[in-house]
Amino acid sequence: MVRKHRRLGPWRGLGLLGPGLITGASDDDPSGIATYSQAGAQFGFSMCWVMLFTFPLMAAIQEISARIGRVTGQGIAGNIRAHYPAWLLRSIVALLLVANIINLGADLGAMGDALALLVGGNPHAYVVAFALGCVLLEVFSRYATYVHILKWSSVALFAYVATAFAVDVPWGKVAYSTFVPSFSFNTDYVVAIVAVLGTTITPYCFFWQSSQEAQDERIDPAAHPLIEAPDEAKAQIGRMRIDTYVGMGYSNLISLFIIITTAATLNAHGITDIKTSAQAAEALRPIAGVFTFAVFSAGIIGIGLLAIPVLAGSCAYALGEALGWTTGLDRAPLDAKAFYGTIAVATLIGIGFNFVGIDPIKALFWCAVLNGVVAVPLMAVMMIMAMAPKVMGQFVLPLPLWAMGWMCTGVMAVAVGIMFWTW
Repeated sequence: MVRKHRRLGPWRGLGLLGPGLITGASDDDPSGIATYSQAGAQFGFSMCWVMLFTFPLMAAIQEISARIGRVTGQGIAGNIRAHYPAWLLRSIVALLLVANIINLGADLGAMGDALALLVGGNPHAYVVAFALGCVLLEVFSRYATYVHILKWSSVALFAYVATAFAVDVPWGKVAYSTFVPSFSFNTDYVVAIVAVLGTTITPYCFFWQSSQEAQDERIDPAAHPLIEAPDEAKAQIGRMRIDTYVGMGYSNLISLFIIITTAATLNAHGITDIKTSAQAAEALRPIAGVFTFAVFSAGIIGIGLLAIPVLAGSCAYALGEALGWTTGLDRAPLDAKAFYGTIAVATLIGIGFNFVGIDPIKALFWCAVLNGVVAVPLMAVMMIMAMAPKVMGQFVLPLPLWAMGWMCTGVMAVAVGIMFWTW
């Protein structure tokens, strides 16, 4: 039997959306906003095509992640632990933890700076408050309530649609730049494309969506891993595809609007060097007005409240599955102490990054490097795993999805190679 979602009024479609929507929205975290803002500020509308190009790649690899979780009933780390060498599992999980915690710290810092820009006060105090609030909500709220909170938090990204329509945008030029790619072998341009790819296709999203699919199956008494209940496959794979493609489409559309806003304002006024999302918001104030500045800043805070739990949660899922712990946000805190402890410790270390004088720009740079380093072998392992009957049974990938998954892996491998070459 397939789970029936409660459907209410015009929001009935929200019942089909879950892990894919939350994953896609979290991908536009404050660090991602900084990357897209820099792309728009430095290169104007010429970066718009990259978001259209990355959408099918991002959607394919996330659908593969979701399938692994739903078919097998466990996340990516759990499957690697069951079927592949321990050294591979330890290497991937260790790199993921380091990259996630750096990213988490940078996102908390961006949220603190954004709130300080809006209302004044001490950004460090805001960092602590945001972190504690996210941890308490993630640990102690009911799972169903928490999922609804995360879903509705994704609405914060509409702030960037509002900012684009609040400024003067040459929409004809935007359309041309989106559908007619332009490319330059200028080193800065290539590095910017690599940065956008690394921000858009990230390992923590793979782990989160896969583990969430497995968890949603486990807590539903009417659902089973598809490898055990093939009759559920048609409905569940269809749902996953809708969820994933809507979530990734939403994510990339918002990224495109961030590039459009900063290209039409900052780039058009000669401001081409943006390092953080808060700096982008501050630069918008004298150019685009108080409304655009305030909405852009509020978006950083709103989406950060979704991204922080996803970053910390993906750490806990990966480490917990790797070590055989009891995992799941539906568990009572005392039943999954190590899992929730990982969420708390990861967030605590993220707080610490904001108090020890670490350069946030360098932190984000090394985070991008680590994400790139771990993404390529992880994606290759995922592709091999998703085509292995011993893992997926009869639900190995269909040929089009297999081809798109390997294309995404190849593009990321080339991007990482270019990143090292530009050093």
